[in-house]
Amino acid sequence: MRTDAADVEQLATAPAFQSIGFGRKFKDNLATVLFAAAFVIAVIPLLWVLWTLLERGLQPILSADWWSHSFKGLLPTDFGGGIYHALVGTVFEGLVCLIFAVPLGVMVAVFLVEYGQQSKLAKAATFMVDILSGLPSIVAGLFIYALWITTFGMTRSGFAVALALLLLMLPVVVRVTETMLLIVPNELREAAYALGLPKWKTIVRIVLPTALSGIVTGVMLGLARVLGETAPLLILVGYSSAINFDLFRGEMASLPLTIFMERSTGTMAGDYRMWGAALTLVIVIMLINLAATGLSKIFAIKTK
Repeated sequence: MRTDAADVEQLATAPAFQSIGFGRKFKDNLATVLFAAAFVIAVIPLLWVLWTLLERGLQPILSADWWSHSFKGLLPTDFGGGIYHALVGTVFEGLVCLIFAVPLGVMVAVFLVEYGQQSKLAKAATFMVDILSGLPSIVAGLFIYALWITTFGMTRSGFAVALALLLLMLPVVVRVTETMLLIVPNELREAAYALGLPKWKTIVRIVLPTALSGIVTGVMLGLARVLGETAPLLILVGYSSAINFDLFRGEMASLPLTIFMERSTGTMAGDYRMWGAALTLVIVIMLINLAATGLSKIFAIKTK
């Protein structure tokens, strides 16, 4: 009996944590080194790209005329001018794409999560969204060209570009909204139903406001993605070095198209304007990402 009591006392006083063996320490340190190396390898190209953009594109954007003038009247060998005409085209095309993509994408996602569920129509819609998610941008441009220009007889314009960007942005909005709606707890819906709210009012007043923060973030990031597409621009609209405020008629510049056209000149002045336009595009996308972060915080559910 004394021996058993001594054994119990020894077990009770033994350290709770045993020393970590050499093998576990080695594996842990090796994993840490590998993860850190992977991070450095991934960051180096990004920093290199950013440094190249700043080195070659900073001088143009610091010019007083860069944000208020166009390239109208400039020869390929002339330095100077501004990116105002391309900014106008990029903003107009992005706004039209946003106006159409957000309500369509949100309503499709609401149908899939709240109404369709496992119905045949919902499965067909999910299948089509999956196809659009992997659609190359040049195919979207060719489809709009065949439908809008060849079939309907419309002219090449900035609005046609916005329609092609819509095809690329729509699946992003649908997927993000669908994911955020699925995260909303079912208890909120059940509580609203118990208080007598109809389903549509529950969705509008309870479900969507709860998921709004994530939806807004996804929409803004989707917009930033499509604004950098070049292939639809080459097919659906011509390049103009002058400012054009008409989305339905005439050639219209945009930042990706300006980069492509200035690179094709093969001159030092063209490279000067090309790098300035590239850095301007990065700044625009950065501002959209910052806006997405700010709007996400604004629309987030406030808790104590």
